[in-house]
Amino acid sequence: METDEINAGIKAAQINNALGFFIITFGVIVLFAMIFTETFVEHMTDMVAGLILISIGGGMMWKAKSNIKKLKAKQEK
Repeated sequence: METDEINAGIKAAQINNALGFFIITFGVIVLFAMIFTETFVEHMTDMVAGLILISIGGGMMWKAKSNIKKLKAKQEK
């Protein structure tokens, strides 16, 4: 890979890392909103939605960090 392609990949991974953090934060907000619901169905809906958002954001951050590590290792060669 060329240096420009590696730098572009690192930048894209950094953007995905920031986006993953935003999605995790939004998932925590949805979980917190579970306190203000009244019925059991609303509690479960908020809990499932929040946990799905947190897992998606965590997966994005994990994948981005592994991509950054891999691309920086290629860049040093």
